[in-house]
Amino acid sequence: MSNNLSENNESKVTGKAKSRGPSLRIETAGDIPEEKLTRVAAKFAEVNEIEDYRLSIEPREDLIGGFIIYFQGSRYDYSVKGQLNRIGAYIKRTRSFDAFDESGVSKKALSKEDFPVTKVKTDLEKAINSFPESHFLSIDNIEIFKLSDDELDKRVEDAFISREHKDEIGRVSAISDGVASVTGLSNCMLGELIAFASGATGIAMNLEKSKVGIVLLTGEDTVVESMTCKRTMTTCSVPVGMGLLGRVVDALGHPIDGKGVIRYTEERPIESKAPTIIQRAPVNQPLFTGITAIDALTPIGRGQRELIIGDRQTGKTSIALDAIINQKNENVICVYVPIGQKMANIVATAGLLEKHGAMDYTVIVAASASESAAMQYIAPFSACAIAEKFMYDYHKDVLIVYDDLSKHAQAYRAISLLLRRPPGREAYPGDVFYLHSRLLERSAKLSDELGGGSITALPIVETQGNDISAYIPTNVISITDGQIYLSPELFFSGQRPAVNVGLSVSRVGGAAQTKAIKKVAGPLRISLAQAREMASFSQFGSDLDENTQLQIKRGVVLNEVLKQERFTPFTMASEVVLLYCATSDKFNFLATEDITEFYTDLLNDIKLRHPNIFEELTDGEVFTDEIKSEIDSAYEEFKENFLAEHEEYVEDY
Repeated sequence: MSNNLSENNESKVTGKAKSRGPSLRIETAGDIPEEKLTRVAAKFAEVNEIEDYRLSIEPREDLIGGFIIYFQGSRYDYSVKGQLNRIGAYIKRTRSFDAFDESGVSKKALSKEDFPVTKVKTDLEKAINSFPESHFLSIDNIEIFKLSDDELDKRVEDAFISREHKDEIGRVSAISDGVASVTGLSNCMLGELIAFASGATGIAMNLEKSKVGIVLLTGEDTVVESMTCKRTMTTCSVPVGMGLLGRVVDALGHPIDGKGVIRYTEERPIESKAPTIIQRAPVNQPLFTGITAIDALTPIGRGQRELIIGDRQTGKTSIALDAIINQKNENVICVYVPIGQKMANIVATAGLLEKHGAMDYTVIVAASASESAAMQYIAPFSACAIAEKFMYDYHKDVLIVYDDLSKHAQAYRAISLLLRRPPGREAYPGDVFYLHSRLLERSAKLSDELGGGSITALPIVETQGNDISAYIPTNVISITDGQIYLSPELFFSGQRPAVNVGLSVSRVGGAAQTKAIKKVAGPLRISLAQAREMASFSQFGSDLDENTQLQIKRGVVLNEVLKQERFTPFTMASEVVLLYCATSDKFNFLATEDITEFYTDLLNDIKLRHPNIFEELTDGEVFTDEIKSEIDSAYEEFKENFLAEHEEYVEDY
């Protein structure tokens, strides 16, 4: 058969065919007679109103069966191979029908026992039977032998009129550094996913008159000049749903944690519109991080965007991970997005969250430093799409951490320069502000009509030499609802977390605090500012009056109270008790090095001997005089025992 095809690889179908007419090419697996393919070509020409054309028929054994028609930049795939690929992609999107309840929430962790052979077979049969595509021109092509000419014309005409399996084909004219210039995709959309013949994929980012600039996401080493590619008619999407919880995925949603495939039923575009003003609700529900310095001074509300900013190695990631760990019993789903980090660090972070039991409600969307700039660019958008599924459809509260947007902007800058877009300040493209604003504006607190879910964003930005006036830091500061500034001086002096109270702010403020926290944290910022001012003046003299000494001591105590070890979050009730005692000068008699030990033992003592205090403070809505008196009595009782055990304090006291 292949010999006949090679001998007659060009055939005139109509008597008026001209040698310079449009080219019509058919690739076939060799299972259909040439005269039948010629008739198929004639019917194709009739449907598409092609009067004169040159027909070439070429063998291609890997098609298994069926044929593919190429004409003027379009491809019509009626091969067995093409349909099997489409069936395979469809089956991957199906799920185990008994592993999820009606809302899509996983009933239990899935194991091999959940998928016996009979169950897998049943699921596959259901998936194949629900496959929405006809197959009379591919898998059943053997029937073409039995069809009369009129019957063949009717079947082919129905397929061609419906434009089933039509692909728009382009050709790579140039490829360099992961960016391909493609001609022939005249109808390509911005952000559309493009599939290359080698299996590589890319995103269309530059739409020019004669070519399209495509940034490759995968398989960039396999794409060469003159290679064909096709439109997928879809924008870049990622799998979403409860099946991603506890998993580490790449920017395209593919698992990279070695735990097997992710079973999902829905994909969501990585780019989507932010909620409108009407769809939003006020941010008035606190999201506790378990870090006293943040919950008291720069409170974060559900639906807020709070920037974490500071130089490298000042504890930015530690604060974000603390916040994730603290959501264990708060019914908050977390998404962590490391961008441009070493894969070893990402693995260590996943192990840390696993150790603290946080991976059960967390998704990690990783784009390591070894990934291409394109994958680092889409990673936060993919993660936001995953978070939006939980917010819109499951009405959940979600915490998403972008770590960090400085590297994200650098990846986008690299892509833009390769696409030959004009550079602006610091060589960033002109739309780098829009890049982050359209990402962060998708974080919101939804109105009750939409289910009341929320996405709280904690973007991280790294500064160089304490310069918060650089381009990217000022951009993100202007987008977010406040910032937590971490100072290197405080960090290396032992004040950790190194929150600079003067430069940190929450624009939501007390609306995101419970009444109890707001009441005890009220004098905190003023006391710290006064102590800092008095300490600077005290350097010029040794004789200080009693009031000045009290303010300086109060500042020392508050700084010690605001110190906190990594991954040891406090409950809201513990923070209230601790701040009440600190702001009412109950720790002033202690030496600086003993404050931490004292309040740690005090909290443990209250938890054991007076559990009713923590129970009354659980919701944080009240902080009455009765609760104060209970704390006072518990404090005096513990202090008496403490002084008895530490006789060195008796004389000083």
